[in-house]
Amino acid sequence: MKFPVLIINFKAYAESTGLRAVELAKVAESVAKDLGVEIVVAPQYTDLYRVAVNTSLRVFAQSADPVMPGAYTGHVTLESILESGASGVILNHSERPLRLNELAFLVERAKALGLDSVVCAPTSSTASAVSKLRPTAVAVEPPELIGTGRAVSRERPELIRDSLNVVDVPLIVGAGIESGDDVKRSIELGAQGVLVASAIVKAQKWREKILEMARHLAGD
Repeated sequence: MKFPVLIINFKAYAESTGLRAVELAKVAESVAKDLGVEIVVAPQYTDLYRVAVNTSLRVFAQSADPVMPGAYTGHVTLESILESGASGVILNHSERPLRLNELAFLVERAKALGLDSVVCAPTSSTASAVSKLRPTAVAVEPPELIGTGRAVSRERPELIRDSLNVVDVPLIVGAGIESGDDVKRSIELGAQGVLVASAIVKAQKWREKILEMARHLAGD
């Protein structure tokens, strides 16, 4: 994964499920090519393969279970994520939290498999702790701002600054990011990218919204 980066989390929204996941990913792919920037998409497990084979984007899973392949009904292994065509995984999102020992297992396993890992953290102290696991990046996201339209770059800029002081891997920020200005502020504060979900997935015009955000990764 290259930096700066825009990661679009599809979550489980109807607007980004099934064939619509491919449609959204193709729009993101077009913007990435036009601007020459890195855009990563994170569809649901069931859409990983179809998105991976239909676009050239890096595709991440939204989480993974801390188990090796075996008799684990209903679990999703990193190995199956890799086989689906994905190149990375988001871990410890506030909607899918994991324990530190589980994160340690998953980050190390991801490295062994050649997968990128982005570990989410709600606070700077958590960001510091997970940074020591040496994931590809840490994404600091205060849960109380997720989905509110109140961007962390505006509401909690000190969280970004504090996190930058305690992590030694690239820092991505998320929660409430909904505009190009939010992305610009995040990058100016020192972030190496943003993690966005509803602001893009639920936008009436996907291309316009992705362009609005992604152009700031290109320095516009």
